[in-house]
Amino acid sequence: MHDPRPPPQETSFDLEQQDALIRSNLSLNTIVTNPDKGFCDSCLTRIPYATLIATIQCALGVVIFCGTMYRGATLAVLMFSDVFKMQLFWVDAVKMTFVIIGACMGALGLMILTVGCLATGATRHKVYRAWRSRVGGRISCAIFMAITYILQLIWILIFTFLVIATFLFTIFWKMCANERVATFQDCIDFTQFYFLFPAGTRQEHMKVCGDHNVKAFCKDYTEKIEVMVILATVASVLVILSLVHYLMCLAANYAHIRDHEKFQELQDLQMLSDNDMLAGKDRF
Repeated sequence: MHDPRPPPQETSFDLEQQDALIRSNLSLNTIVTNPDKGFCDSCLTRIPYATLIATIQCALGVVIFCGTMYRGATLAVLMFSDVFKMQLFWVDAVKMTFVIIGACMGALGLMILTVGCLATGATRHKVYRAWRSRVGGRISCAIFMAITYILQLIWILIFTFLVIATFLFTIFWKMCANERVATFQDCIDFTQFYFLFPAGTRQEHMKVCGDHNVKAFCKDYTEKIEVMVILATVASVLVILSLVHYLMCLAANYAHIRDHEKFQELQDLQMLSDNDMLAGKDRF
């Protein structure tokens, strides 16, 4: 039997109810996206560019530092062995330390980059929705801030040591530039630098004499080690700047995660007010 009544038309109340439900769903998801944007645009908003720049800067500095210091330590061993007739067995441990430093800094950079990715864009709304996840995110940022601050102090000490080493090798370079030394008429006397030699070293071993020894000390070792130390000093400055950048990024991520909790509470209040408005309209 055909129903003569016309189909129900959507009223303004129905439209308002649908709009309120849509806004409530958006507040629950806490993700505001534009359907016109492509997948690439959505991914670009999730990239922590500041942390990524700091990671690239840190990786570049650590690679240059470890490479130049490893090469410089090898040249120093050869120099003491050929010129001063001394064996430095502890340098192998130092070279292994440079490898460990590079691995640790690389791992730290990747972990901080991961924290930055989790605290950026729509990913932050998904990951830090629950209260426990927000507390864990804030604790992780605080821990990495403390580690980064300690590493920054250590790298400042490394930079200070490299500045002193650069100054010493610059003095050695100037001593090699002396005309009488360059023409092999005088010896290079290092007795005033006795504190650089092990205890019990004889004074004749603190002097570089002869064509072969002078050429080996000046041309083969000192000039090359000087370049390595200068590059390592520049690399340490790069690492220190990247650690400062990391501290700023971690502080910003900590604030974003903390403020996200307040933003979530505001959205929940908005959802409740929308539901109350819908319930009031239903009663009338």
